Amino acid sequence: MNYSIYYQARVQKELCWMVTSTMRYAEHVAFDRTVDKENSVFEFFVTPNLEHVFLDIAHKLLDRGVFLDLKKLPNRLMIEASGS
Repeated sequence: MNYSIYYQARVQKELCWMVTSTMRYAEHVAFDRTVDKENSVFEFFVTPNLEHVFLDIAHKLLDRGVFLDLKKLPNRLMIEASGS
C-alpha cells in the first residue's frame, strides 16, 4: 500500500480560507484538512510524485506569512496501520 507524504502547518487563523482555496486550485497535489482547529493547524497528505509542487506552494505561503511553520512528519495513518 502506498501512503502520502505527511506535513503539518500552523496557519494564520484569519487566512485559513486562503490555504484551502490554494490547495483546491493545485488539484491532486495534496489533501488538506484542519487537524487542530483551536490552534489553526492543518495537515496535508501530499501525493509523493508531486511533493515538489506542494513544497513550492508551501514555501510561498511561508514567505507571505500565511503559514507560520511547516513540518514534515511521519504519516499518522501509516503509524496507525502498523499498530504502533
